[in-house]
Amino acid sequence: MVQEAQIGLDGLAGDRSRAGKRAVTLIQAEHLPAIGAYLGRDAVDPMDLRRNIVISGLNLASLKDRQIAIGDAVLHLSVICAPCSRMEETFGCGGYAAVRGHGGWCAEVITPGVVRIGDPVCPVDRVAD
Repeated sequence: MVQEAQIGLDGLAGDRSRAGKRAVTLIQAEHLPAIGAYLGRDAVDPMDLRRNIVISGLNLASLKDRQIAIGDAVLHLSVICAPCSRMEETFGCGGYAAVRGHGGWCAEVITPGVVRIGDPVCPVDRVAD
């Protein structure tokens, strides 16, 4: 985990992302214990899901096809992050099914910028002061 990260048009600096609708991935913190429960364990570590940003208190699904501001960056929530076969490798049998519907969202970078832990996440039509 890092305290802050630079988001460029091709995603987080140092990440293996690429420009476009899957440049940045986000997951809701509230989904981590749900995934864990499906696996019969405590909340899963977001690092195991390989998502870039963990947010809480905001329903990302309700913001599909909208823009959100995080720190200095603006992202467009584009598509759901569907689980891949690596979830079976990471979590064992049932890993794919546990993550299905809880894997987060992919986003395109509209405005690059720095994001920090604790930055509010807001729809752009309701940007926090």
